[in-house]
Amino acid sequence: MRELTREILETAGYTVLEASRGDEALRRCRDAGTPIDLLLTDVVMPQMSGPELARRILALRPTTKIVYMSGYTDDALGQHGVLDPEIILLPKPFTPESLMRHLRLALDGSAKRD
Repeated sequence: MRELTREILETAGYTVLEASRGDEALRRCRDAGTPIDLLLTDVVMPQMSGPELARRILALRPTTKIVYMSGYTDDALGQHGVLDPEIILLPKPFTPESLMRHLRLALDGSAKRD
C-alpha cells in the first residue's frame, strides 16, 4: 500500500519521503533539508500512532499539514483521537482520485492540524 501510494504521488509531481515506521519518519523529517508540506500517515501503526507521529512532526515543522488514513472503524479511531470533524481522514481502501482530493484539502488549508 505504501509503495503504491508513493507511486501515485510521484506520478502527480509530489516529492515523497517514504518511511515504514514512525521513528524512521521522524529521522527523515529531521534530516530533510527542504520544507515538508504534508504528512500522510496511517492512524494505527506499530510502536507509534499516527497522531503521536503528527505531534512530533509538528514540533519540528509546525507548518506541516496532516492527512490521516485508516481502514479501521469509527470505534477504533475514536480511541486514537482522530474523530474531530476538522481532521482530514482518508478511508482505506482509496482511489488515486480520493487520495489527491484529500491531500488538496489539507494543502489548501481547509483542515485543522492535530
